[in-house]
Amino acid sequence: MKLPIYMDNHATTPVDPRVLAAMLPYFQEHFGNASSHSHAFGWRAKQAVDEARQQVAALLSAKAQEIIFTSGATESNNLALKGASEMYRDRGNHIITSVTEHKSVLDCCRRLEKSGFEITYLPVDGFGCISLESIRRAITSRTILISIMAANNEIGAIQPIAAIGEIARENGILFHTDAAQTVGKIPLDVEKMGIDLLSFTGHKLYAPKGVGALFVRSENPSVRLVPLLDGGGHEGGLRSGTLNVPGIVGLGEACRICLDEMPAESARLSALRDKLQAGIFSALDAVTLNGYPANRLPHNLNITFDGLDAESLMLSLSDIALSTGSACRSAGHEASYVLKAIGLSDDLAHSTLRFGLGRFTTEEEVNYVLGRVVEAVRQLRDLSPARVSAPVGKGF
Repeated sequence: MKLPIYMDNHATTPVDPRVLAAMLPYFQEHFGNASSHSHAFGWRAKQAVDEARQQVAALLSAKAQEIIFTSGATESNNLALKGASEMYRDRGNHIITSVTEHKSVLDCCRRLEKSGFEITYLPVDGFGCISLESIRRAITSRTILISIMAANNEIGAIQPIAAIGEIARENGILFHTDAAQTVGKIPLDVEKMGIDLLSFTGHKLYAPKGVGALFVRSENPSVRLVPLLDGGGHEGGLRSGTLNVPGIVGLGEACRICLDEMPAESARLSALRDKLQAGIFSALDAVTLNGYPANRLPHNLNITFDGLDAESLMLSLSDIALSTGSACRSAGHEASYVLKAIGLSDDLAHSTLRFGLGRFTTEEEVNYVLGRVVEAVRQLRDLSPARVSAPVGKGF
């Protein structure tokens, strides 16, 4: 076992060696531009992109032509929301989302509000889940889009995506989901779930940073978007710019691996996660699990250590890579809006750590992390015992 131990796989994942091996030839040997149609270098690059597109589509049960390559989930979310809003503005100006979405969705919605769109930000329950009835009540004759993330990036809560897709379909409304944390972790089927637009990124599933994709439904309904970027008309005119062939190849290979290994990997990670959780809760008082005990991402564990400052706790755990929440919040000391949305006070939100297990996490590492966390919490509480309130729960 090597130190430090990485347990922040929600923020990013290391590139799988198999992914790297697939990418390497496309940096030098097969370096052609996929849009160069007059010679073998371009043909080889285009062939690689076409194969990757099929690999990505297979993971989502989509068609290859429905996959648009982007720079990542933030761009995909922006293209989905802004592109759909502009295209269907003549039909309405109302969008439904939730208060716990990723910043790339929330900030996009706030930008659309400045352009005259009306946004309904639905609350979540104490588990971080959206109410189906609240979605139904929010729909108006001017609603054109529902955007609800597949699973939360902080507390791992899995949303009822198929049921939301059914509601959207019944009302003739487009349904977008930010699946950055979900693709490759649990099964997603855009057909069965009624998803019209789906965003994700490579660096959450052991592919490189700087590459992602957007699923855009081609029929029933045929979704049209106004592009964000103007240029050479790449990616069906939706995303102009020279394709990142090595990154796309890596994303395709990562999706192929996930399709083959996801059931076994998810079972292994959920078992390790449960072992870590059980160990912490059996050894410590005044700790609380945030989110659903079961209906959560298999690699996610979000715990509040009442009476402790999470930043101080992380300093005591300098040999372990953890986080206090999303890596995408610009204001590092701001209390997590996700935790506040599920009912935590600022103090409790600031006492919370997120554990993100991953493909390369071992049982030996979990045992080490468990021992170190328990040790650090006890030491910090001994230094300031008055800060610990009555126990808030053993688990949930």
